[in-house]
Amino acid sequence: MKVGMFINTQFPEGDDVAARIPELVEQVRLARDCGFASLLFPHHYLTAPLQMLQIAPMMAYLAREAQGMTIGGNILLLPLLNPVHVAEEAATMDVLTGGRFILGVGLGYRAGEFDAFAISLKHRAPRFTESIALMRRLWTGEKVTFDGRFYSVKDHGISLKPLQAGGPPVWVAGLVEAAVQRAAQIGDAWLIANATTLSATEPLMKVYRAALQDAGRRAEEFPIARECYVGASHRTAMDECRAALEYKYNSYAAWGMESPTASMSFEEMARDRFIIGDKVSVKEEIARWQERLGVNHFIMRVQWPGLEQDKVLGSIRRLGEIFG
Repeated sequence: MKVGMFINTQFPEGDDVAARIPELVEQVRLARDCGFASLLFPHHYLTAPLQMLQIAPMMAYLAREAQGMTIGGNILLLPLLNPVHVAEEAATMDVLTGGRFILGVGLGYRAGEFDAFAISLKHRAPRFTESIALMRRLWTGEKVTFDGRFYSVKDHGISLKPLQAGGPPVWVAGLVEAAVQRAAQIGDAWLIANATTLSATEPLMKVYRAALQDAGRRAEEFPIARECYVGASHRTAMDECRAALEYKYNSYAAWGMESPTASMSFEEMARDRFIIGDKVSVKEEIARWQERLGVNHFIMRVQWPGLEQDKVLGSIRRLGEIFG
């Protein structure tokens, strides 16, 4: 069983983001020292008034602090980007991390982002599939001729060959059956997103495992991202992180993502979805998710816009003690 950290690079309007950078460094160093296996980064554009640091420079900036940890995206919005560009950056990150890079990718859902890049939302799935096919070809290090529906390369090779043979593992995020089947067919893992409930995830895991079998493929990693807060007291843990989590999920709703914030209380939203409590209850909840789904890599987001640094560090430390 592995634990990773899904780092928060989003900050409320008016916050001094430059002052938050040393805090992010401190979080990564502590997670590394506590034995965390991975460090994943979010990706979005046009998030105002929510402030957000961009994924590629932040991964490179924090890579040295995360030595020995796997680094990647949760998730890179692949249809918005040219796959040659993504393949080149991924190869560089693979070298910088000593072959510990994973490419976590997803379709995206925000119309404003797609409009700004002049890309049709209805083409996101075929763009996504074609991009992965082209990147895998490029990562071989051989010269490639590729003539696709959206992208083409004429007898060129990538600038830098990745350290990992065949390139970084591709983790495919998805919330519906079609996306889960796509993950089984073209990805190296299905990355379970933060906001799903356990009861909604169980049937999708059955779909994923069946699709793997049908495709004659197998997965080594079964990663799951969760919102997680480990407080000193079970009684107060929920109240300590409530405001920051509500802010985050209200932002999702404002962006057009289906969010439960409008239809239920925070306690109802957290139930069967978030992992919040003291060390004992969080350990029990992690075991429940592992038993029901067969997941083996928990990627925990332990900070949300506005949560104070001392609470974040305490949660990281206690989470490390659970897995240690």
